[in-house]
Amino acid sequence: MGSSEGVPTVDVVLIHWKQPEACVHSLKRFGSEPAVRSITVVDNGSSQDAVRQIQAALNESSKPGKLIELDSNTGFGPATNRGWERWLEDPTGAEWCVAAPHDALPDHGTLTTMLAIAAERPRLGLLGADVGDGLLPRIDRNFGPIFVPAGSDGGFEACDYPHGTLFMARRSCLEDIGLYDERFFTYCEEADLGLRATAAGWEVGLARGARVYNPRVSTPKPVAEYLMERNTLLLIGKHFGRFHLAVRAVLAIGQLIDGTTRPSRRGEYWSARARLRALRDAARGRWGAP
Repeated sequence: MGSSEGVPTVDVVLIHWKQPEACVHSLKRFGSEPAVRSITVVDNGSSQDAVRQIQAALNESSKPGKLIELDSNTGFGPATNRGWERWLEDPTGAEWCVAAPHDALPDHGTLTTMLAIAAERPRLGLLGADVGDGLLPRIDRNFGPIFVPAGSDGGFEACDYPHGTLFMARRSCLEDIGLYDERFFTYCEEADLGLRATAAGWEVGLARGARVYNPRVSTPKPVAEYLMERNTLLLIGKHFGRFHLAVRAVLAIGQLIDGTTRPSRRGEYWSARARLRALRDAARGRWGAP
């Protein structure tokens, strides 16, 4: 299963929202990779014109392609689940499936490199590509998802969760731990998946040197600020309990006050209103779409 004449292959799930030109570019890049067996695009409620452009690109691709149309923007996690569900239902599908946004652009050979690493690690469940930042995804009990300096510049390196720009999931791993927790909508869902995989005895890692590029951020910055803050609270409360959740809430309030009084401390996505709403909604248990 999941090989072509003995060569390992991978299925691909791309999540699209309102950027058909970027998605078509990504489709062509994945379609040029020998390791790719099939490509599924899940559209998150884009216009019919955008959908037609993507369907035309799938029809022209040398790889078998499918388009799943959703009625609205359900979020990256839920949309990926719809693609994964279709993949898991197919008994002829590959052992591994790539999940990526519509503008992910892997280097030629990136997927082949990742599959070679996976072939040597039977308990590897999630493997992320290298975004070129020299950092390793980790999870702190009080701060949530963070990045630390990498320890190597090539090969496999263990980490806490895969980078959402592009990663591969093993079929048996997802069958064991389940799919994305859809309460996250987008942001932090990979961190949750990584923690669940590790807890179930699966390896999670990064393929250092297997490059992927992600040229743009689709989510408006205030919405991203809201989701990152709110979902970090969800992640910490779910996995580390009330004490660490309370610590994170105090840190969040301190960061809000600091950013409000000292503009130089504001990050790229700063929005006081978004942070306040994130704290309010987390306290109320309001998750899902922002």
